[in-house]
Amino acid sequence: MDAEYKTLLKSVANTIRGLSIDSVEKANSGHPGLPLGCAELGAFIYGELLNQNPKEPHWMARDHFVLSAGHGSAWLYSCLHLAGYDLSMQELKRFRQLHSKTPGHPEYGHTAGVEVTTGPLGQGVANAAGMALGMKMIADLCNDQNHPIFQNKVFCLCGDGCIMEGISSEASSLAGHLGLNNFVLMHDANKICLDGPLEENCSEDTKARYRSYGFSVYEIDGYDFDAMEKVFGEIRENQTKPVFIQVHTVIGKGSPHKQNSHKAHGSPLGEEETLLTKKELGITKEPFYVPQKVRQFFEKKQEGWDATYQDWQKRYASWAKAHPEKKQRLDQMQQALNAKDIISSIQDLPIKSPIAGRSSSNAVLQKLAEVFPQIYGGSADLSGSDKTMLGEYSIIKPGEFSGRNVKFGVREFAMSAMCSGMSALGFFRPFCGTFLVFSDYMRNAIRVAALSKYPVIYQFTHDSIFLGEDGPTHQPVEHLMALRAIPHLRVFRPADSYEVKGSWAAALSYQGPSALVLSRQNLPDIDRQESVSIEDTALKGAYIVRKEKTDADFSLFATGSEVSLALEVADRLEKMGKSVRVVSFLCWKLFEEQTSAYKESVVGNNPGKKVSIEAGSDLGWYKYIGEKGIAIAVEGFGLSAPMQDIRTEFGFDADAILERIL
Repeated sequence: MDAEYKTLLKSVANTIRGLSIDSVEKANSGHPGLPLGCAELGAFIYGELLNQNPKEPHWMARDHFVLSAGHGSAWLYSCLHLAGYDLSMQELKRFRQLHSKTPGHPEYGHTAGVEVTTGPLGQGVANAAGMALGMKMIADLCNDQNHPIFQNKVFCLCGDGCIMEGISSEASSLAGHLGLNNFVLMHDANKICLDGPLEENCSEDTKARYRSYGFSVYEIDGYDFDAMEKVFGEIRENQTKPVFIQVHTVIGKGSPHKQNSHKAHGSPLGEEETLLTKKELGITKEPFYVPQKVRQFFEKKQEGWDATYQDWQKRYASWAKAHPEKKQRLDQMQQALNAKDIISSIQDLPIKSPIAGRSSSNAVLQKLAEVFPQIYGGSADLSGSDKTMLGEYSIIKPGEFSGRNVKFGVREFAMSAMCSGMSALGFFRPFCGTFLVFSDYMRNAIRVAALSKYPVIYQFTHDSIFLGEDGPTHQPVEHLMALRAIPHLRVFRPADSYEVKGSWAAALSYQGPSALVLSRQNLPDIDRQESVSIEDTALKGAYIVRKEKTDADFSLFATGSEVSLALEVADRLEKMGKSVRVVSFLCWKLFEEQTSAYKESVVGNNPGKKVSIEAGSDLGWYKYIGEKGIAIAVEGFGLSAPMQDIRTEFGFDADAILERIL
């Protein structure tokens, strides 16, 4: 790289610094340390490295860049603005302000060029690994020797905090095992944490750890453009493994009083320190200044990106002509699914009764995968138990990416975040499975998926204390309510195979995440009127399974395995001359989306005494049953015993419930 070009890149780097610290200073909030420390890396990534087209930010064959250290968002926004993405200078000036396109941490779907939502440290590493895995699958599906239309890579910048978080270890271990030779992880190794020096809490040999995962490992000076050109050039031409690059930087570089200190991490420099920093770095003191030569640099780059994009379009057209069946499948994988099509594909699928929720879901999955090629899935070492294996398709293995089953291993947190990364590519509707009690391991990734509206489906089995002998460590109690509390997450607990079909139809047609909570034990099919349809029942979230004959004396609200129990209680009450309504409350969120009139018809209209029956926490039920309602629930943890003994012990049989409500 010649001296003149390096000088130009240095000017880009200082422009990134200036814009970033000005954004933080104007907001009086933010993290200037990473933008000051990683500016040269940003100049190289967005000015030289990425195969991108800012005018076509959703180009399917682009390189993807993920900022796992999402607190450094001002750096990312400055890079995106300069590169020509749809992010104006006015938005940089509105950093961290209400409804701006420059929120405190990057948010998926909110800002052009932001690939995933990041901020909770380490999750971006797993998102990027999931993206890399997804692109290997798509490349395997589409590429041939004459038409390598997908050759893109996934680059991720993480910090010391990301490296310490366990999720990055989980995801990196799997990436190394699978040999994802399109995944490049850059470690901003500035040796400073929010609280102080890294040496106060970490002394590992990170490079050795990544070698043990199966990564190719490099080490560079974060201010040496020649080193960047050499290492990234080698990776671009001949990457055989996932890559880990330890990039040595100085946090807050250029700040006379805060560089190389935790004081630069998460607070504005202050007006005086900002001016001193600009003076130290040779940056004009004018706020939000972009030199004309930097503008011209990226305008010239856009010409090259346009040419590359047009060349790819020609290759893509040639590929489509040569492989019309592959083109059709790729197009289908990118289409949104609608409930009507999903229901028509599975409503006549015969499923025996009684059958466990996990088993009926498995039967539905086999049919759905046959019809919809975007459905891919995996499990955290439990596919034989949570019933997530797609039997007609192979397992993804190192160097073999044609299958549709991913064995994530016992890595629940990484599994959920990797599925988020896969979904963000726009080709997949991924699902993943484990036991409901282990949703705790995944919770933060599920929360970010809900925030970002990633259409991921979580199949959680072993849904209650009724799983029996494994005992309270494996028996969920509070988990249903904890998941229901997450905004935008739809939580389904189906009562039988009919509701399982409805749950899948609702989940796959929803542009957001869903959780299917399924039983281990067999459940009988519920007796319904022949005229009812999935659209008029399950897709409403809650519906009347049995209508009262006269004004109701009792309304019984139940979910999952307790719906059949509620019907048994209703039978007993009716023999006593009582009028009873029974409601299956399949999905609270979906029910809340219905009209006020419909909701009133289900939970109101002279319902009599309201009773909820669910083998979990009663938290939240009082919204529907009222303060004077009766919640049949689980207080405390479960016990290790056969299922029938547990039912009796916790009062989940008809005799105990009748005694309670009468």
